[in-house]
Amino acid sequence: MAATTLHLRSECKPMEHRSALTPRTTEQLLEAGYKVNVERSPERIFEDSEFEAVGATLIPEGSWPSAPSDHLIIGLKELPEEDFPLNHTHIQFAHCYKGQSNWEEVLSRFPSGSGTLYDLEFLNDENGRRVAAFGYHAGYAGAAIAVMVWAWQLDPATKGKPFPSIDYYRSEADLVAKVKRSLEEGMKHTTSIPRVMVMGALGRCGSGALGLCKAIGVPDFSMVRWDLAETSQRPGPYEEIVESDIFVNCIYLSKPIPPFINRETLSSPKRKLSVVCDVSCDTTNPHNPIPIYDICTTFEKPTVPVKVDRDPPLSVISIDHLPSLLPREASQDFSDALLPSLLKLHNRKQERVWQQAEDLFREKVAGLSAKWRQGQAFLGGAAVPTGRP
Repeated sequence: MAATTLHLRSECKPMEHRSALTPRTTEQLLEAGYKVNVERSPERIFEDSEFEAVGATLIPEGSWPSAPSDHLIIGLKELPEEDFPLNHTHIQFAHCYKGQSNWEEVLSRFPSGSGTLYDLEFLNDENGRRVAAFGYHAGYAGAAIAVMVWAWQLDPATKGKPFPSIDYYRSEADLVAKVKRSLEEGMKHTTSIPRVMVMGALGRCGSGALGLCKAIGVPDFSMVRWDLAETSQRPGPYEEIVESDIFVNCIYLSKPIPPFINRETLSSPKRKLSVVCDVSCDTTNPHNPIPIYDICTTFEKPTVPVKVDRDPPLSVISIDHLPSLLPREASQDFSDALLPSLLKLHNRKQERVWQQAEDLFREKVAGLSAKWRQGQAFLGGAAVPTGRP
């Protein structure tokens, strides 16, 4: 039997330096008998030479569309917005299973070309927990930026000015040192340390946000931890959020819920809230529990202002790839966790984790509207292209 070939594509999203595979996990795949082709990348945190040194084959950047159809294309973030049919099996975060904006356009490309999507967000173990996630580093990075923005808005010299662009950090230690300095600068302009409220505090993401706060010296009494036990007692909105200086939202939104805050709660005379970091970033989800903003921000423009009727000013951070702030550590942790499942890809039609992912893909494709299904027919569970949607 021919070896299964994985094709690691170069990420194209601005300031996306992470990688689904690392030199370490690539070496382990090669030792297990897989072939690994790695697109050259000027942005990836790992040098091309690091992959070549462990035995991977380097190939041109952006070459995945012309790869043999039996090669498995692996990446992280969504593909560029194109309309040509996809004829490969793709392993990635596609952001098209929860009713996001343009989800049908994104999803329909796969069945249109007889391709398959294994969405990394929905690869679950026997207990329904994701086999690999960037949650911890997303929360860590989100809280870091939130503290920096909090300090920026307190400084008379920068208050009212847009927060500047952010570059990635080569190590966690470098990031912590920077945020500590920001916290110290902010404390020169206020009498109290920031009160940081973390929603979803018991999850991976929330643990990361709290981990950052601890690393920079925020005392335990200034960290407010909320999870299901607190929100199940009464529906939102919650005054406790606007009474905090920083709110970090780390929940996984799986169903409609009442909003955590809204524009009415922002009018509270008790409002201290000046920074919201929506790590969950369900911006285009119709059930977004933070309906005070409607755009994703970027590392180039990290914040969006929210109109309020009095000080303090309020900014929202809604960057949808926060772990890119720490690309090396985030990639290593994620790829290590994903590796056991990747090692089962040669037998993916029988392995539960991959079969469940394919079943979910078929289910979501079946939910496409007539407009997007007119270019495909289904025979025995396989998509057979009959034209372009």
